[in-house]
Amino acid sequence: MLKQLKRLSLSLLLPLMAALTLSFAMPSMANESAAAKSAEKEMTQLAGADIWREVRAGKEGYTTSQWPEHGVLISTAGETWFVLKEKWMSPLGALAIFGSLVMVTLAYFVVGPLKLSKPKTGRKIKRWSRMDRALHWSMAFSFLTLAFSGLCLVYGKHFLKPILPSEIWGMIIYAAKQYHNYMGPIFFILLMCVLLKWWRKSIFNKTDIQWFMKMGGMVGKHKGSHPSAGFSNGGEKAIYWLLIVFGIVVAFSGFVLDFPMFGQLRRDMELSNLVHMLSALILICGFIFHIYIGLFGMEAGLDGMVTGDVDETWAKEHHDLWYHEVKDLPENQPQDKKVD
Repeated sequence: MLKQLKRLSLSLLLPLMAALTLSFAMPSMANESAAAKSAEKEMTQLAGADIWREVRAGKEGYTTSQWPEHGVLISTAGETWFVLKEKWMSPLGALAIFGSLVMVTLAYFVVGPLKLSKPKTGRKIKRWSRMDRALHWSMAFSFLTLAFSGLCLVYGKHFLKPILPSEIWGMIIYAAKQYHNYMGPIFFILLMCVLLKWWRKSIFNKTDIQWFMKMGGMVGKHKGSHPSAGFSNGGEKAIYWLLIVFGIVVAFSGFVLDFPMFGQLRRDMELSNLVHMLSALILICGFIFHIYIGLFGMEAGLDGMVTGDVDETWAKEHHDLWYHEVKDLPENQPQDKKVD
């Protein structure tokens, strides 16, 4: 009963946090819009309406700098980037994250977790080495902390800034920015290690087509059917390639933003910023489902990445093809039958 209550509280916590985030965001957005209009009005009064109209139209001034854009006080094309980022991507991104949290919560209560059809035998099958687990959890830590710091940079002004003193808010946002900038390259290194380590196990084949057709045996008429799979099933392979493809996009767009000293113009930075945000949001939403499966959606789904071993029953039902390949290896024999 206690275990059920813990799962229930965890399942409700994330959607509740997302709902609170949206509720804080709405009034803050309205205040920022009013402040921007007030600032624009003051600048118009100080400089004069004619000059302000010319500046907004993109008229260049004079500077001794040789940089292509140093004569431009206001980039009118940047308005498009601002609208896309603040008026579309930020709100829709929040809704996408909130929607993903709602979907996994509904999946838990409506569909329910995927249980083993037979009791555990107690016999352990080696699945992940220490190196595998260290790489997985290092990647998980870097991704989750980067996601948290990135969301803080994008949405913090809506739900943290209004309730915190300016000094504390400044410290938080500065720490988030610095952490994000320095952890980004480390994430890329870990991503390349993941690519080199597991790409062979993540190549799709005909078995995966059947796995997807039965939706992994998790929902609908095929629930509990446990379709055949090798070391990695179709869902795990999809998550892997989602991480690799969009992780590379996130990393390289982040490098453009991290190192703005290689001739990037404003358009390059703006485009990289939008690509970075979109790719990161896709990864965050995708890994909400991955985390749900590992923690709540599948019985004993996390055992392998915690201890390195999985129960024989779990291996038979979820990765039967792989189980038949490795069941006779010496390291997978019962303790009293192990070869010295």
